[in-house]
Order: sequence, then structure tokens, then C-alpha cells
Amino acid sequence: MTTSNNESDKKAQQESVSDLKVASSNKVKTKKKLKIGFLIPLVIFIGLVAMLYMRLGKPTDIVTNTALERPVPDFELPLLSDTSRIMTNDNLPDKPFLMNIWGSWCPTCIIEHPFLMKLEERGVNLVGVNYKDDIGDALGYLNRGGDPFSMSIQDLSGQFALDLGLTGAPETFIVDGDGIIRQHIIGEINESNWQSRITPCLMVLNDASNNGVSPDPSQVAEACK
Repeated sequence: MTTSNNESDKKAQQESVSDLKVASSNKVKTKKKLKIGFLIPLVIFIGLVAMLYMRLGKPTDIVTNTALERPVPDFELPLLSDTSRIMTNDNLPDKPFLMNIWGSWCPTCIIEHPFLMKLEERGVNLVGVNYKDDIGDALGYLNRGGDPFSMSIQDLSGQFALDLGLTGAPETFIVDGDGIIRQHIIGEINESNWQSRITPCLMVLNDASNNGVSPDPSQVAEACK
């Protein structure tokens, strides 16, 4: 009987130790899962912060994409100030102009707007494309801050802006007298990029337009880069 009892006790002890090992192993696995579950969003968050930090203080870029060196895409869109009127490419200026994509919901557009008003005072022809905006909000925005545009068209679906090559508002396209897009500016227009980038491009385009000829490709390549 004693031997049998000892064997039973040993077996029970072994089972108890085994259960403890399993329980301990499960706890370790649970802790690891919790740590991994916590680390994944933390790593994603740190990555996003790093990306934003890297963009801080960087100048507005002018990039080459499919919008450049091609005509303004065909459109039939309402005039923002009178949506009963439909605007087309025929309503665009026949002299070089800036086509600015904006929205009342866009924080950087708000920052850019006073400078657009200065350009309008200098006689720069600006055509606005109101991008995915509520018409009441858009008109209120212009009433409060002033309207720098010779006209604004309402791009409620955003398709026209995408056809232009938009990556995000605000963006501006410099168009020559033949309706060809010559420069694409991502981000806000300010005094710095106006003087260093946009003015040289407009000078070449205006000279060609005033002489009744198309801009020289080599001059455009140099001035509108």
C-alpha cells in the first residue's frame, strides 16, 4: 500500500508541476502577444511622426508629372458665383495665367490666400478651381478674405483637379497663352517661390504671348523648371 501511495503522490506531483509549466508558458505567450499588440501601433505612430518631422521647413516643390506640357483637360463645370452658368475651356484666358486649386476647408489655402490677393492687385490673372467644397462655405470664404480670381469654377466631384494632376490642395498650374500647362506647383504660393520660380516662367510665357508665338521649348525648360 505504501509503495502504491508513493507512486500516486509522485504522479500527482508530476501532473501539478506539468500544469504549472503549462500555465507559466501560457502567461509568457500572453505577455508576448500583449507586448506585440502594443508595439505595432507605437511603431506606426513613431513612423508617421518621423515622416511629418522630415517635411517640416522644407520648401514648396515644383515637380514634373503628367500635368506638364499638355493642354488643360476639357471641362464643363459650373461657375462658382453663378452655378447656372457652365464654363468650358473656351472661357479660359487667352493669355498666360495661373490656375489655383483651393478649398475653404484647406488650412494651407487659408495661409496662401492673402498672397493671392497681392498677386491680383499686381495684375496677375488667377483662375480658381474650387475643389470638393460646399458652395456656401466657398462663397463665404471669398466674401471674408476677398476674391483674387477672375473666375472660379466649381469642381464638386474633384475629377477635373485629378485630371490636371492634383496631389492635394493647394496647388497651382501655370498655363501659357495656348492653354498648355508649363509649371505645376505643389503647396502654397508665397513671395519666395513667386520670385525664384514662377516669375521667370511667366516672363517667358508672356513674351511669347505678346509676340503672338508659342514659347520656345528650350526657354520653357529652363525658366519653368
